[in-house]
Amino acid sequence: MTSVLHLDDVSLHRGSHQILSHVSWSVEEGQHWVLLGSNGAGKTTIARIASARLFPSSGTVDILSERLGRVDVSELHPRIGLLSSALAADVQSGEKVLGVVLSASYGRIGRWREEYDDVDVERAHALLGALGGAHLVDRPWGTLSSGERKRVELARALMPDPEMLFLDEPASGLDLAGREQLLAALTEIISSPDSPSMVLVTHHLEEIPEGFTHALTLREGKVVGAGPLNEVLTADTISTTFGMELEVTHDRGRYSARGRPAGHGRRVAEARG
Repeated sequence: MTSVLHLDDVSLHRGSHQILSHVSWSVEEGQHWVLLGSNGAGKTTIARIASARLFPSSGTVDILSERLGRVDVSELHPRIGLLSSALAADVQSGEKVLGVVLSASYGRIGRWREEYDDVDVERAHALLGALGGAHLVDRPWGTLSSGERKRVELARALMPDPEMLFLDEPASGLDLAGREQLLAALTEIISSPDSPSMVLVTHHLEEIPEGFTHALTLREGKVVGAGPLNEVLTADTISTTFGMELEVTHDRGRYSARGRPAGHGRRVAEARG
């Protein structure tokens, strides 16, 4: 298989604070990975490095056969789809939905003086329609609900027909119905033979869509587990990742986790000493 992403011994620090510590990780073409861990574990940081939005302090990063630091990232960004609440926060409230989606073709946020042909416009309409957002095309960004914004953000991430797709906590802020609609849309995208390799960042096993193949779990900037989903999403690995005793359930392609009843099993903190 062809590697689309490879991190070798990557570390990141800010002053004396170590954010990532010696992370090595590879994503092969056609794989769909989950980055899982608690707040501050380093998930979003890795996703930013892996999507060419941040440079590490040390180590090497190869993205789509390009070495980070030796490539013009402005040329790399259109090849990488990104759904991020930080990126969405930069959209002007008056920007029309169609412009939000279209501008991804140039790796920009919002329309400026770019020229778009009919093929671009048709693709934007088709993506919004496929994600249940056809009626939002002419709506200003500032009038959208959280669920509506996520549909538009996903359409935007897919607009440049990316070779890789990064989803940073895509279900954050959604109610139960909104979350399930989003996960169903992601599962449908994954089922396509033209689906790009994906990386999804989340705190919750319940937010992993059907069809994802691999998981990388992190704790305090270090890798706890990495590999096929069924080998990594075990009670032991997830308990270590989150620092408490957890039970993991797998049912009809979906995962969930809950705390173990008092008195059952060992304490993770004591075991890890």
